[in-house]
Amino acid sequence: MKKHFSAMICAALVIVMASAGCSSGSGNDTSLSSLSENSSNSVSYIDNTDIPSSEDAVLSSSKDRSEESGVSSENSSVRSSSAKSETSSTKNTSSRASSASVSSRQSSSSGATTSMSSRTVSSVASSSKTASKSVSSTASSKAASSSISVSSKITPSEVSSVVGQPVEIVPKLDANEMFGTNDLDQQPDISEAKAITVSDNKTIDITEEGIYIISGTASECTLKVNAEAAKVRIILDGVNVTNKDFPVIYVVSADKCYVTTTESDNSLSVTGVFAADGSTNTDAVIFSKNDLTLNGLGSLTINSESGNGLTSKDDLKITGGIYEINSGNHGIEANDSIRICGGKITVDSVKDGLHSKNKNDDTKGFIYISGGDLTINAQSDAIQGTSVVQLDGGTVNINANEGIEGTFVQINNGTLSISASDDGINASANSAAYDVVIEINGGSVSIAMLSGDTDAIDSNGSIYINGGSVAITTDSSPFEFDTEAKLCSGTVTLNGRQLTSIEQ
Repeated sequence: MKKHFSAMICAALVIVMASAGCSSGSGNDTSLSSLSENSSNSVSYIDNTDIPSSEDAVLSSSKDRSEESGVSSENSSVRSSSAKSETSSTKNTSSRASSASVSSRQSSSSGATTSMSSRTVSSVASSSKTASKSVSSTASSKAASSSISVSSKITPSEVSSVVGQPVEIVPKLDANEMFGTNDLDQQPDISEAKAITVSDNKTIDITEEGIYIISGTASECTLKVNAEAAKVRIILDGVNVTNKDFPVIYVVSADKCYVTTTESDNSLSVTGVFAADGSTNTDAVIFSKNDLTLNGLGSLTINSESGNGLTSKDDLKITGGIYEINSGNHGIEANDSIRICGGKITVDSVKDGLHSKNKNDDTKGFIYISGGDLTINAQSDAIQGTSVVQLDGGTVNINANEGIEGTFVQINNGTLSISASDDGINASANSAAYDVVIEINGGSVSIAMLSGDTDAIDSNGSIYINGGSVAITTDSSPFEFDTEAKLCSGTVTLNGRQLTSIEQ
C-alpha cells in the first residue's frame, strides 16, 4: 500500500510541475513556454529569430521597431511540435498527454533529475484497480524540430491569444523612418537666403536649390518650383495671396519642398474652381508633385473654396506651426502618406479632413500621427488612410460623419476624442497588404456616437484591445466585427459601465 501511495504522490508532483511549466506567469513571460491545451496549436510570430523576453515587449513611439510599410501578404506560422510520450506501465496501458514546449527547465521523476532540453519524461502511477497515467513534456528550442517562418500579416494579439501571455506591441509603422532632420528644422539658417516680394498677376519661378524668403500681399500670384532633384525651402514671412483658380504654391519638380513660417501670420487662398496645368489637374492651394513638408513658428491660414487645402503626390509632413485649413474638398491629401508629429492644426472640410490613398501600391496611403494638436471637422471621414492609420501620440479631436477609417488602425498612445454619426473607428479591406484590424494598445480613446444606426468601433475583420482606456457613449452598437474581438487588457467603459469583454 505504501509503495502504491508513494508512486501516486510522485505522479501528482510531476503533473503539478508540468502544469507549472504551462502557466502564463512562468519566468519568460513572452516566450513560447508551453502549449498545454492542444499539441496541434500553431503560433505565428513576426520575427525569424528568438521570441523576445518581456523586457523587449515595451511600447515606445521613438524606439520600437516596426514592420516596414511594404509588407508581404503571405501568412506563415510557427508550429509547435508534438512528441510521442514514452510511458511504462505494469499493465502496458498508457494515455497520451498534451505536449508542452519548455525551455531550460528540469523535472524529476522517482528521485532522478533529467534535463528537459530535448527528452520526454514520464511518470507512472499504478494500482491494481486503475490504469497508469503518463505525463510527458517536450523541450523546444531554435534547433528543435519546430519551424519558424516570418509573417507580416499576423498581429501580436494573435500570439497572445494562443500563448496567453502579455502582448508584445509591434507598431506597423517605424517612428524612426517618419521624419528627417530638415523636416524637424523649425528655424533654418537664412544667412544665404534670397528675398522675394510677391506681386499681382505674376508667376515667380524657382529653378534652383536654396532658401527663399517670401513676403508681401498680392492677387493672382503663384510661386512655381521647378528644380528637379533639388531641395527647396520656401519661408513665408508675412504673406497674403489670393488667387481665383490656381495654386499659390505649385511644386512641379523637386526632390523635396519645405514650406516654413516665421513668427508671422500668413494667408493663402483660392476662391474658385482649379484650372488644369496641361495634363496636371491642380486641386489645392499648395500643390506638390513631390514630397512636401510644412513647419515653422508662425501661422498659416489656407482657404480653398472648391478644392483641397494641401496636396502632395508623394509624402506630406507637418512637424510644426499653426494651421487653419478650410476646404471644399479634402483638407489635407497625399498619395503616399500623411505624417504629423507637431504643430496645431485645425481642419474644416466638406469631404475628408486627412486623406491618403495610393492606387498603385497597397503598402502606401498611410497616415501616421505622433504629436501635435489636431481638431478636425469633416462632413465625411476625419481621417482616412487606405492602408494603415497609426496614432503614437498627440491630441486629436474629431467631429465628423466617420472618425477614422483604415485597413489596419493602430492606436498606441495619445489622446483621441471622436464624435461621429456613422462609425467612430472603422477598419475595412482597402489594402491587400494588411489584415483588417483595429488594435488599441495604449492612450486614451473617447467615442461619442450620435443617435441612429451607428457603430462606435467597427471592424470588417478583428478588434483587439490590449491596453489604454476606451470610453464609449452610444445608444446603438458599441462594437461590430466579422472575425473576432478580444479585450486582453486596458479599461473599457460603455455608457459609464466597465466591460470585461467586448460586446456587440
